[in-house]
Amino acid sequence: MERLVDHLNYSREIERSIDYIEEHLRENLTAEEIAAQVGYSLYHFCRMFSQCREIPVMEYVRSRRLSLAAVELFGGRRITDIALEYGFETPGGFAKAFRKAFGYSPSQYAARMDGYLRDRSVYQIGDYIWEPVMVSKPAFKVAGYGIETNVEAGSYTQDVASFWYYYDGDNLEDKMYAKLNPPKHGEVGLCIPADDGGNAVYLLGVIVEDFSLVAEDMVTAVVPAAQYAVFTTPPVDNSDEENPDTFAQVVKSTWQYIFEEWFPESGYVHDEGKLNFEYYDERCHARVDTVMEIYVPVVERRGK
Repeated sequence: MERLVDHLNYSREIERSIDYIEEHLRENLTAEEIAAQVGYSLYHFCRMFSQCREIPVMEYVRSRRLSLAAVELFGGRRITDIALEYGFETPGGFAKAFRKAFGYSPSQYAARMDGYLRDRSVYQIGDYIWEPVMVSKPAFKVAGYGIETNVEAGSYTQDVASFWYYYDGDNLEDKMYAKLNPPKHGEVGLCIPADDGGNAVYLLGVIVEDFSLVAEDMVTAVVPAAQYAVFTTPPVDNSDEENPDTFAQVVKSTWQYIFEEWFPESGYVHDEGKLNFEYYDERCHARVDTVMEIYVPVVERRGK
């Protein structure tokens, strides 16, 4: 019980520290200052943050600054001004960090993404998405809430994902975190196939160490070990409450791009014996640079 309480406290303090970081990204933040805001020593806070987020705190700060700076590029501002605003001493240092994070120089990125955040009726994902990152993940457990959905034979788009953006009921996300106390923030969305080939369950859950805290109204799944191609969706403005379906549309279009365009040219095939899943973290909560990740299990294509 003491370990569970510690995890819960850590999760709350990390969320507080992230809120503080977001409010002061354009200022000269230090790890000491952030630690002081949540009442921990520098050593303990840095250790706690790295354990919970799997990234050092100042690396997280830099990542968030680069992410917001990328959005600024769409407004036509000078790269020098953006670099200085987000804490980089020189445009060259900013360009180097930006290329490392995004694979392009700031000017190349702006040209490639030009117009993407403007109003569009059709999202040409292939023009904007980057090559996936290949990762191998061990098996893990997911618990949360689900809805039944009819999955057509051969369908790969997770259309039901948009359910959670229009859901009008109990705050299942808060209930899920309160009851399950996961060691790390971030939601997993996946379809659990039905044994009879009929209805399936779309599960929105969190990664847990075991199922000991699962409530009766929850759904669980064990995601098997696999090699994944990990796609990050193009950034969209998800802070505009008047257009709530934009993000869902981009997620769906990214799924279509993966199976209709990427796979035929990739040298990989879909590992149909494993589970696809979506991963949502703090980057997808009402931000102007909203993104999420799609994990697709793959195996190398054998001889043609």
